[in-house]
Amino acid sequence: MANEIRIRRPHALGLARARKIAWDWAERVERDYGMECTVIEGEYSDTVEFTRTGVAGEMIVAADHFDLQARLGMVLGMLGSRIGAEIEKQFDELLGAATKASSKKPERKTTAKKSVAPKKH
Repeated sequence: MANEIRIRRPHALGLARARKIAWDWAERVERDYGMECTVIEGEYSDTVEFTRTGVAGEMIVAADHFDLQARLGMVLGMLGSRIGAEIEKQFDELLGAATKASSKKPERKTTAKKSVAPKKH
């Protein structure tokens, strides 16, 4: 159906980092597209519900995948493929940034050890 968008993105980020990406995405669509987003946190996954005139959907945020489903109204349904492509682009950008951040080697901090001579009494 042209009026429905389904996007699934596997990842290896774990739930905490996936939540961060989902919240960043929710803030972006609220700001840029006037969506109203609600995050329902769960023990093993979260659900981000989003809505605005002509669009309603939800995104499941799990430790190993994102699963987004959106239903478009009649007017936006005509732009379904373009809207789907934009959502995919946003996910790819957010996941790409998260993947780059996780692949960086942590800086090793070296501290000089001071030897302390025992005090003589």
